[in-house]
Order: sequence, then C-alpha cells, then structure tokens
Amino acid sequence: MLVLGVDPGLTRCGLGAVDGTPGRASLVEAGVIRTPAGLDTSRRLLAIEAGLEEWIRRLRPEVVAIERVFAQHNLMTVVGTAQAAGVAMLVAARHGLNVYQHTPSEVKAAITGSGRADKQQVGQMVCRILHLDVAPSPADAADAVALAICHAWRGTAAERLEEAVAATPRPPRSWQAVAAVRRGLA
Repeated sequence: MLVLGVDPGLTRCGLGAVDGTPGRASLVEAGVIRTPAGLDTSRRLLAIEAGLEEWIRRLRPEVVAIERVFAQHNLMTVVGTAQAAGVAMLVAARHGLNVYQHTPSEVKAAITGSGRADKQQVGQMVCRILHLDVAPSPADAADAVALAICHAWRGTAAERLEEAVAATPRPPRSWQAVAAVRRGLA
C-alpha cells in the first residue's frame, strides 16, 4: 500500500511516501513544501495545495495519513497547522483518497514502541525500518515518513475493522422492525 504521510505546517509542510504493509516498509520519496513566513496566509495555503496536488498526481498514493493537530502553547502555530491539515484533507478528498489522522504519540508508539519517544529516537527507528544511512531531512519530512509508516503498519488493521463493522447487518431497533422482519417485509 502506498501511503502519503503529511506533517502539516505553514512554513514547512512535511511529505513522506512509503510503500508498506504491517512489518515492512520502503521509502518512495520525502520532502517538504516551503512557504515564506512573510507571505499572506491565504497565499501560503494556496502554495501548500499546489504542492500536495503535484505529489498526489505524481505518486498516486492509496491513502493519506495526516498528523492530528493538537493544542500547543502557541495558538497561532496551532491555527496555521490546522489550516495546512485542512488543505491536505481537501486535496486528498478531491482525489477520492481516504484520509486518516494519527496523533504524534500514536506515530511514536508505532515506530519506536514508546509513545514518549523523542524526535531523535523516531529518526533512528525510521532509518532502521527503511534501511537508510540518515533520516530524511528536514525533520518535517522525517515526521511525515514516520506518519506514513505508522499508517501502513497500524492503519490497515483499523481500516479492516471499520469495513467489517460497516458490513455487519444491524439488528432491528424497534419491535415494529422485528415484526416486519418476521413477516418478510424488511
């Protein structure tokens, strides 16, 4: 499964594409979309959208995994990150791709075994998993690759569970529905 990981941000939006299944992964590409801090926010979001469009058209991922935005101390950073995440969701939806979000601690746990691992530990494990000499750079690209690995390893099980639940017939919710089933009307 080809997964595009997105580490959203206004200045640097990290991207990482991984071909993987549970227990196996290989790096396809990693990079960042950069926007100048002095540029109007709407223009920055437009640049992120154009960059994501190009990556999705060129790589044709099967799913997109985005880091779930969480509250930090700097509200403006959170707002910008959430805006970039929204653009990533929009572009993925435009291409008919399913979008999954993973928290930073989920990603750390999937990659290192500990949800409290630091960036250096995550980077080292990304190198080991992908058989790389050095982690993708800058850190935003490495984080996006870790997101893609996390989804390839953990997300597929969650997707299968969602599909199974959706396919399970629902029991009748009222006595009238039970009676209709017994009469062969439903």
